[in-house]
Amino acid sequence: MTATHTLGILGGGQLAQMLALAAIPLGIRCHVYDPSGDAPAALVATHTVADYTHKPSLEAFANTVDVITYEFENVPAATAQFLSTLRPLYPIANALAIGQDRLHEKQFFTDLGFNTAPFAAVDQTTSVAQAISRTKLPAIIKTRRNGYDGKGQQRITSLTQAYQTVVDMAGTDLLIEGVVPFTRELSLLVVRDRFGAINRYPLVENHHHEGILRLSIAPAANVHPQVDALADAIAHQAVAALDYVGLLAIECFEVMTANGPTLVINEMAPRVHNSGHWSIEGAVTSQFENHVRAVCGLPLAPTNLRGMCAMINLIGAIPELAQIPAGVHVHLYHKSPRPGRKVGHLTIVARDMATLMRKVEECRPLAGVWLPANDDALPPPKSKRAKAAE
Repeated sequence: MTATHTLGILGGGQLAQMLALAAIPLGIRCHVYDPSGDAPAALVATHTVADYTHKPSLEAFANTVDVITYEFENVPAATAQFLSTLRPLYPIANALAIGQDRLHEKQFFTDLGFNTAPFAAVDQTTSVAQAISRTKLPAIIKTRRNGYDGKGQQRITSLTQAYQTVVDMAGTDLLIEGVVPFTRELSLLVVRDRFGAINRYPLVENHHHEGILRLSIAPAANVHPQVDALADAIAHQAVAALDYVGLLAIECFEVMTANGPTLVINEMAPRVHNSGHWSIEGAVTSQFENHVRAVCGLPLAPTNLRGMCAMINLIGAIPELAQIPAGVHVHLYHKSPRPGRKVGHLTIVARDMATLMRKVEECRPLAGVWLPANDDALPPPKSKRAKAAE
């Protein structure tokens, strides 16, 4: 096994920052590549400021690192492919390309035999009316690329509205997805190393508002054995099909059927994920450390939980540290606040769910404009909602 002394990370945001913090105790330095001069990860890693398409800078960056990974999926696939010719790059560039395109992502999971929302591309061969005949209404029109935190999508309830939305989004490739009636949103976090070993974290329950994740609870309560078994099958088949190395997040809807609960896959993120931030304090090994271990050729470490966990995103405003209740862990990203921007998160670890949710309630004033009501966050989910994949 060749030792990794320096890990290169494409992107310098908070995910790269937390990857670098996880790498340091393992004796691994990090070097981030990001066009922004004030990237949060620059606080804890060497920083190259250059465009993702500038080959001389990419070559110079590659020459300083042993292995390369990425913190978000909007790095150009061509950049990842180019760097993979110079240094080992994980996850591989093909996983990045699939994760960048909602159509390819949906097709990938349907080809594996798993359920997704009904979908259809809008292109030269498929009209809006044809696409909606497949997805039915209501539906959501989405950009195929560069969408996150609710961006690049519009809910539609009529054919007339659909035509207008397509006109408004002209100039980009589009996808229409049908609405999925669901009981709750779950995320699946799985990590695979270079040698094929796989570890999975317990399913996580997520609460979104305006397309942005606000609250995650781990482990998700009252998970039916057939749902957990399906999650395991999805995890193992996805990482095998992608020849994946690193942490993969798969967001799902839990849906009730005549045969009991099942999972409908929403989307995947070929990287560490916001719904896994609780693992820094809440798991024996965080998602960040296990990702670093996987891509750097180290053995994976246990994913067992230390208790009941919650993660609360701080959106648009940074609270005073004196306001944070005792026992609540704070992570600030050193980002300037603005509406809708993730500037940090809080994590809570408790011995039982009731204690956990009391702490979540204490943090409500710090969490920006929205957290679900206590009863809504406590399992089991009490009402059926209808939502398309976001």
